[in-house]
Formats: sequence, structure tokens, C-alpha cells
Amino acid sequence: MRAIAYLSRREYSRAELTRKLTPFIEESDAQSSALDPLLDSLEREGWLSDARFAESVMNRRSPRMGASRIVNELRRHGLDQGLVESVGSQLRDTERARALAVWRKKFGEPPQSPADRAKQARFLAMRGFSHATISQVLKGDDDWSDASDE
Repeated sequence: MRAIAYLSRREYSRAELTRKLTPFIEESDAQSSALDPLLDSLEREGWLSDARFAESVMNRRSPRMGASRIVNELRRHGLDQGLVESVGSQLRDTERARALAVWRKKFGEPPQSPADRAKQARFLAMRGFSHATISQVLKGDDDWSDASDE
């Protein structure tokens, strides 16, 4: 019941749910293999899905974060490498547009000095955007009049 209570609040990866439930296993069943039948059952019944968890994280984080930061978060949650790569490729397709939106919201105008450029680049890098994307955004490949219209 505890597993279903967790899953009814939000999506969890299989590895994350295992970590959350491990302290509640009885001493005689102290191995994580005691959870495997329960987790398998939850997956069969549709309560637990790593793919749904990855999609949830991607939808929650992508408006503000770059692909590398989201991919690293998915790896920390113990998702399958193939699933992580799939999400990463989806995110890389839209990374430039997302970086531009984040940059416009925070700064809105091109850097006026090298110090401003460094500050804006650090901001985008901390959000997980690639160096190539940051360079494109700060270079101003787009028409700057679009930034002032919003």
C-alpha cells in the first residue's frame, strides 16, 4: 500500500521507488530482491513506468533546463541507458529554442560587455545548455527585434 501511495502522488522510477521502500522491508527480507515481485506487479498493472517517469521529468524540467542537466538527472534516477538517450535526443532537437526562451526571460538584450557575456553564458551553462547552444544564443543569430517585441 505504501508503494501505491507514493505512486498516486507522482511518478517514480523503479530504482527511486526501491530506495524509498527499502527501509520498510522486514529484517528477514532485507535484500532488495524482496521488492522485485512487488515492483514487477506494479509495472504489469501500469502503476510504475520508467518511460512515464522520464516523460514527466522531461515535461517538468525542459522549459527551464538544458538537455545535459535533464539527462544527468535521469541517470541519477537509475533509468535504462536507451531511454535516457531517447529523451536526450528529443531534448537536443529543441534545445536552442528553449535556451533562447530562458535567456530572453532573464536578460532580454544582448550582452554589452565581456563581463555581461560571461555572466549570461554562466547562467545558461548552469541550466545545462550546451556550449554550442549558448554561443548561438549569445551571438545573436536571431533578429534582436523579436526579443524586444515580447
